[in-house]
Amino acid sequence: MRNSTIFFFAILFAGFLAACSDSNKKDTPPDSSKVPTVSDPSVQKLTAAIEQDPNNPELYAQRGAVFYELDNYDEGIADLKKAIELDSLQPQYYHLLADIYLDYYRSRWALNTMQLAASKFPKRIPTLLKLAEFQWILKQYNDALFTLERIRVIDPLNAEMFYMFGSVFKDMGRKEEAINAYQSCVENDPENVDAWIELARLIAEKNIPAAERYYDNAIRADSNNVVALHAKAYYLSNQKNDLEAALKLYKKINIVDPQYVGGYYNAGLIYLDMDSLEQAYKSFDITVQMDPTFASAYYHRAVAAELMGNSKQAASDYSTVLRLDPEFQSAKAAIERMMNKE
Repeated sequence: MRNSTIFFFAILFAGFLAACSDSNKKDTPPDSSKVPTVSDPSVQKLTAAIEQDPNNPELYAQRGAVFYELDNYDEGIADLKKAIELDSLQPQYYHLLADIYLDYYRSRWALNTMQLAASKFPKRIPTLLKLAEFQWILKQYNDALFTLERIRVIDPLNAEMFYMFGSVFKDMGRKEEAINAYQSCVENDPENVDAWIELARLIAEKNIPAAERYYDNAIRADSNNVVALHAKAYYLSNQKNDLEAALKLYKKINIVDPQYVGGYYNAGLIYLDMDSLEQAYKSFDITVQMDPTFASAYYHRAVAAELMGNSKQAASDYSTVLRLDPEFQSAKAAIERMMNKE
C-alpha cells in the first residue's frame, strides 16, 4: 500500500506570512506609554536597576528582551524605543525591536525599523542580512535582491548572503538561480546544513541522482540534525522508494530527538506501506499521545486498526478525526464504508 501523503516538517513560512499580513489588526504602533508591574523576577530586578540608573540604555534593552520572552509586546517595544532614544548607535536594539514588531503582527513597523537600521549602519552586514530576510518574509523580493546586492559589494563571498539569494530566487520561481546561489553558499561554508538541504531538494526535483549526495553532505555537517535526517528520509521514501533506508533514518530521529513527532508519524506510514501493521499502529499511537490534535495520525492509526480487524478501535479513531477536522474526506468515507458493512 503506497502512501503519498508522507508528512514533512519544512521551514513553514506560510502561516508566518499570513500573520504578517495583519488581516485582523491595524498596522499601527501600539500604545507603549506605560510599563505595567510584572511579577517576573527578572523584570523586577531590571526595574530596580533602572530606578537606580534611569539613563542606562542597556538596562532598558535587557528588560525589553525579557518582556519579549514573556510575550508582553507593548512593554518590550516601549523599552527598546527608550533604549534607542538613549543610544541610537546600537544596531542590536533595532534588530530586537523589529523582531518584536514582527511577532506582534506589526509588519510595516518591523520593516521600517530595519530600514532605519540599514540607513544608520549601511555597511553592517548582519543588519543588511536581517533587512533582506524581513523583505523576503514579507514577499518584497525585488527589494530583498537589492539589499543582497549591497552586501555583495561589501563582501562578495559572504555565505549567508548567497543563502538568502537562494531563498529569494526559490520563492520567485527562479530555481536555476536558486541552485547556483545555494551552491555558492556551500562552497564558501561547507557546514551550512540548511543550504545543503535546499540544494538537495531543488536537485531532487530535477531527478538528478546527485541529490542524495547533497543530503549526505547536510548530515555529514551535522549528523544529529533531525531536519537533515528527515529530509533525506523523505527523499528516500518518496523518490527512491527505498523504504528500509528511510525507516532506518526515522528510527535514528526518534533516538536523537524523542519529541520529534514527525519521526514517529512517518515511520508509521512506512510500516503501513510495508504491511507491518502492529508496528504502524504503535508508531501512530505514540504520535497521537505526543500530539492529541494530529488528525492524520488518528486516521492512519484507524487504518492500521481496521486492517488488523479491530473495527471498534478504527471506528473510534475515525470519529476522532472528524471531531478534529470535520472536512477530512477519507475519514468520512471510512465511516460510511464501515456502516455499510454492518
